[in-house]
Amino acid sequence: MERNGKKKCWFYILVPLVAGAAAGMISGSGMAAYEQMAKPPLSPPGWVFPVVWTILYILMGIAACLVAKSYDPDSQEALRAFWVQLIVNVIWPVLFFGLGLCGLAFGWLVLLWVLVFRLWKQFKSIDKRAGYLLVPYLLWLTFAGYLNLSICLMGY
Repeated sequence: MERNGKKKCWFYILVPLVAGAAAGMISGSGMAAYEQMAKPPLSPPGWVFPVVWTILYILMGIAACLVAKSYDPDSQEALRAFWVQLIVNVIWPVLFFGLGLCGLAFGWLVLLWVLVFRLWKQFKSIDKRAGYLLVPYLLWLTFAGYLNLSICLMGY
């Protein structure tokens, strides 16, 4: 891979990581609040979230890099969709933890899931590997939806 290609890949990996870290800082003491919430069965301990999100941000960055390096005419549209879903992703913890808007956060999470599902379809049509790299993200968002809705129903 040429040097410029490596820089492009690092860019697509680092930006989601930085965006996720910024969302965590903006949303305040989210993990402390999470530990105090009534939680449904299957709720992981708080330390799991930053680990999982770090892995997911890296995977989505690699997927975007693969699409960015392709010569597919649809790659630019797919990358725009990538940036849109990342912005929507960063807003969710602010809604849920920072503002305590549990119901709105769930609706926002459903929107994010739909955007990522569309992104998965776009990415896999350009590079199958990129599509596969987004599958854990979709699965995690599905699980996050279960947690978000359950916590809402339990009175957060």
